[in-house]
Amino acid sequence: MASKTEDRLRALMEDYKRTGALPNGNPESLELNDPEHEHRNLTEKEPRRMREDPVAFMLNVGLHYRGTGWRGYQNYIGNKILYPGFSDKIKTMVLTSERVEAVIAELADRQAQQLIAVQKKNLSPEEKAKRIEKQKKKLRKELEVVARGITDKCVATMDDVRNARFFAFTLNNVLVRLYHQGIHIKESQWVELKRVALMAQQKKQSLILVPSHKSHIDYLVVSYIFYRLGIQIPHIVAGENLDLPLVGRLLKSCGAFFIKREWGNNPLYKSVMEEYIATLLSEGMNFECFVEGTRSRLGKLLTPKLGIIKIILDAIVDNRFSDCHIVPISLGYDKIIETSTYANELLGNPKEKESLWGLITNTRVLQLKWGRVDVRLSKPFSLRGWLDGQLKLRGPMDLTQTTQKSILLKSLGYRILADINSVAVVMPSALLGTVLLTLRGRGVGRSELIRRVDWLTKIINAKGGQVAEFHGMSTGVVVDRTVQIHKDLIGEQKVKDILEPTFYGINPFELSYYRNQVIHMFIEEAIACVALYTVVKLGGSKVDQRMRYTDLLDEISFLSSLLKLDMIYKPGGVENNTRRTVRWLADNHVFEVSDDGWVGLSDIERECGRENYDFLCFLIWPFVESYWLAAVSLFSLVASRRAYSPTNRSSKAEMKLFANRAQALGKTLYYQGDLSYLEAVNKETLNTAFTRYQEQGIIMLTRQNTPKPWSEISLTEAYVPQREDGILSPTGPLWDLVEHIGRFRMEGKNRRDSATVSTRVLRLAELLAEENALPSANQKSLSKKLSQDKQASKL
Repeated sequence: MASKTEDRLRALMEDYKRTGALPNGNPESLELNDPEHEHRNLTEKEPRRMREDPVAFMLNVGLHYRGTGWRGYQNYIGNKILYPGFSDKIKTMVLTSERVEAVIAELADRQAQQLIAVQKKNLSPEEKAKRIEKQKKKLRKELEVVARGITDKCVATMDDVRNARFFAFTLNNVLVRLYHQGIHIKESQWVELKRVALMAQQKKQSLILVPSHKSHIDYLVVSYIFYRLGIQIPHIVAGENLDLPLVGRLLKSCGAFFIKREWGNNPLYKSVMEEYIATLLSEGMNFECFVEGTRSRLGKLLTPKLGIIKIILDAIVDNRFSDCHIVPISLGYDKIIETSTYANELLGNPKEKESLWGLITNTRVLQLKWGRVDVRLSKPFSLRGWLDGQLKLRGPMDLTQTTQKSILLKSLGYRILADINSVAVVMPSALLGTVLLTLRGRGVGRSELIRRVDWLTKIINAKGGQVAEFHGMSTGVVVDRTVQIHKDLIGEQKVKDILEPTFYGINPFELSYYRNQVIHMFIEEAIACVALYTVVKLGGSKVDQRMRYTDLLDEISFLSSLLKLDMIYKPGGVENNTRRTVRWLADNHVFEVSDDGWVGLSDIERECGRENYDFLCFLIWPFVESYWLAAVSLFSLVASRRAYSPTNRSSKAEMKLFANRAQALGKTLYYQGDLSYLEAVNKETLNTAFTRYQEQGIIMLTRQNTPKPWSEISLTEAYVPQREDGILSPTGPLWDLVEHIGRFRMEGKNRRDSATVSTRVLRLAELLAEENALPSANQKSLSKKLSQDKQASKL
């Protein structure tokens, strides 16, 4: 086996050297450099439509039918899959595992004890023990049937290569039509992955693929590339909402397995799923999951959801498998199918029922040309090696303790996100969206748009980022092609006598999805600029618009802490990051720092109209607005005017209804001019803000289970607002928070007149307080149950 692996590895490296892309032939360590010829369009020569070239299209169909070359999927790297009986083998291993059998025995024993206990019969100890044992056997058989049903529903059925070949053919035709400019990869990254995959195959180890999650298309693109490049296609964790008739069976036959969103209260389901994942990894099956947990509706990476990663970490800590290799993957799209759906969801509209198959086979969608996809890999790393390194760095840790293990788990999640960001490609749509949404005015001329795109590209490259490679194509052509792809989001003014083409954002809310794909490159700089804005917005002379470095650091620390659940910062801590960030801003002539520790805008930045400074502020302002709105909405949790008393100062509200009312408040403030960005009312950022306020001890969220799971929100005692003569007062810790966040906000209608703002805002919060005072249906049910329980306890 070892010699076979070495032969394949040697052949792989020789083949790569012949392309001229490999600087040296050392198979043990491949340096991932970035020469132009490394970029490859996988689908460049694929015929797109039959009517464009009928002969080529039919020839391609024939190649797929015969399984010619990569289409046959015969000599892939990785342990064997897609053979008859594969899924039955995995099911048997799961169902006969010690863990699943132990859980079944424990549940049977507990349920048998409960059943006997409720029977009102006087039994001798011997008769009781006999009945319990009889009941246990019966329950054990029933639970075994339930466990078998769970595996039948969830376990991927990768039993026939013909299903994979058919799906590859279908995907090939869908993707080349939808993304007509191709699927682009960086060759050396995949050679390195193949090297790691060959080594992993020899040791029966898995690759853990962790892509960014922007679209339902993500699953398909990753599996398609693995199939096409001859690597074992992964088992993919998917939500049960994708288990659709017919399509669900096809997806399962190609590696998907569908899980419930929540399974903490179902110990049998939990044990079966955890055992299934551990079994796959012990058998060296490649595995794909999304560390963000769900698709990002905002365009940027979400904070990690660590449920599946925890199962993997637990399994390696328990020595269920020797090692696995984490492969962070970044997927970039010129355009994704779901952006309009995301915008509707974020604005609080009911979520539309989705169909993956409907999305990718919609005839209208398939007629569209949506540009290109760029897929980049971070360098794979050994999970065992990472774990050993963390234990060496942090010192001895008791991994049986949940608290200590959660520290490692969180560190792993953020390491994966940082690796994804480090290789993320900034697409042309992100460049244009960012420029259009970070300029003042109604629109921008074509020449100015090209100039700013060139500037942004240069800055991103200088900061170590990557912009999509276009092989010598001029910026003007790239801009024109991107405008054409996004003609529903980017409009051109058609007014008579305009001297040059002038573009504007038709739908800034939806366009912000693409702008947010750039924010990770500039988050520290944007926070520093908005912190300085607290004095810049006050106007006055240059001397008046400066801050002492220590004061600037305080404001940056406050804002960084506030936004920590929404942003991913560079490692090193706020002081080191601020020092490095201020230095970068000074080197790029945005800031100037005096010898006596004052920080202000540079003369060069003032002379160019603050365009670079404003650019950085515009990136972060919508998030500042969201957190300000979330803080303002908390005033509506005060007791209504009629119910308010010294012993009844606050009210409780159902969280879901409260969040909807916060959005309604935001929309009202936006259309009345007190909120600058409609995107500030998006429910994703608002919910994250509420979570952060819970962490800071400002609000409490109480989980209720009657009549079904829901949450109740209330203010902690210290943050309950005061009423003076029945009127909400803009005083106290909560108002101090609102005002502190407000200092970072963009100047707008009466923004300097805090008294006017407080009057308008608190009047609207008062209206919401009246609504929050009315009990919801869930609150009524809970109150009724508590009353019944109280009466029963007296009997």
